[in-house]
Amino acid sequence: MQRIISSFSIDEIVKFKQQLLCWSQQFQTAIFLDSNNYHQQYSSFDAVLAVDEFTCIKTDFHSAFEKLQEYQTTTKDYIFGYISYDVKNDIEQLSSTNFDGLDFADLFFFQPQKIIFVKGNSVEFHYLKMVDDEIDIDFNAIQQSTNTTIQQSKPLDCTRVDKNSIKIKLRIHKDEYHQKVTTILQHIQRGDIYEANFCQEFYAENTEINPLEVYQDLNRISEPPFAVFLKMNHQYLLSASPERYLRKEGNKIISQPIKGTAKRLKSKFDDEKIASDLARDSKERTENVMIVDLVRNDLSKSAIKGSVKVEELCKVYSFKQVHQMISTVVSEMDENTSPILVIKDTFPMGSMTGAPKVSAMKIIEKQEVTKRGLYSGTVGYFTPNGDFDFNVVIRSILYNQVKKYVSYSVGSAITAKSNPEKEYEECLLKAKAMKYVLLKSV
Repeated sequence: MQRIISSFSIDEIVKFKQQLLCWSQQFQTAIFLDSNNYHQQYSSFDAVLAVDEFTCIKTDFHSAFEKLQEYQTTTKDYIFGYISYDVKNDIEQLSSTNFDGLDFADLFFFQPQKIIFVKGNSVEFHYLKMVDDEIDIDFNAIQQSTNTTIQQSKPLDCTRVDKNSIKIKLRIHKDEYHQKVTTILQHIQRGDIYEANFCQEFYAENTEINPLEVYQDLNRISEPPFAVFLKMNHQYLLSASPERYLRKEGNKIISQPIKGTAKRLKSKFDDEKIASDLARDSKERTENVMIVDLVRNDLSKSAIKGSVKVEELCKVYSFKQVHQMISTVVSEMDENTSPILVIKDTFPMGSMTGAPKVSAMKIIEKQEVTKRGLYSGTVGYFTPNGDFDFNVVIRSILYNQVKKYVSYSVGSAITAKSNPEKEYEECLLKAKAMKYVLLKSV
């Protein structure tokens, strides 16, 4: 599918990105990916907006990867979308029967008519030929877009909402959380598993929010490298994810699992000390190394023999809200291997499951009370030549505008050294940013 490319130079790129987001609200389908200029080794652009679907695929988990394979190879174009956590049921003999208040499809990808890439102060419009005559019109319209103009044209999306009226509830209360972690620890002591990522949901019913405004607030206080604003009609993902799941550059595959979290402190001395303590923390390092071993095993399924390597082990990176321990695992794949197969072989990501993976997924399914859906799934894109980049959907707010249901989930890795109280505190730390932007005054 031929795309026409036009380039523009922008002086105020931060302002332009905000205008781009506002302009995108007129479309039924939109995905905005933003690195927030976070320094990282592997990156193709600073931000990208994809809107106005030309073709799409939306399906439940049954034969999901087979359908995605057919769609990706047939389209041979940029496609953007997501794979929910529950597509695990397409890979293994698993099921997801917990409560779901959001009703997202298990898998969704679309071929955008309009894609806008931002890198440095350069902006590139990649439009399908059928709409390339709209590039100049859209460029001028974007530069005129503001929250005010979007409010006038889309009142439902942009009405300011009194977030103080939101009543956030817990699916699992503290005492029950302790009991469930104790049960997981018993599985670990019996040798059924040696790590499990256990998650819990916070939610609000009969609630209306302004998705764009909440995303902007969340992104502003977090500035993560894998932020996402996703709109599909009445369903939204507002994500401040710091984690990459999987990237393909040519024949190279890159995975960057996160395990290990510490809060940021106001004092520079104290902040540097807590980061240093995290780097040396034996429990956190053990968690990270366990997942690195799992990722190495997953990558080896489709990698050229001997090509799986750990480029970086247990390095601490700092974000606005937290310090995180991140490792980088890479491999080389044969040029005849399908990109979809690499994803299928590694999905769901080990940082959100545990190890051994299948046993951990069975146990956490029984202990969790909410269907994960898009949370702990992945959002990203494929290029026309089959390269891809996907995040891990964490530190995210999910919203069904029709059902007026708002949800965010958090989790932590349970190992033999885990203390239920400390794990609970870690969950509250991870939930802090989402709770803040939902409850803050306007």
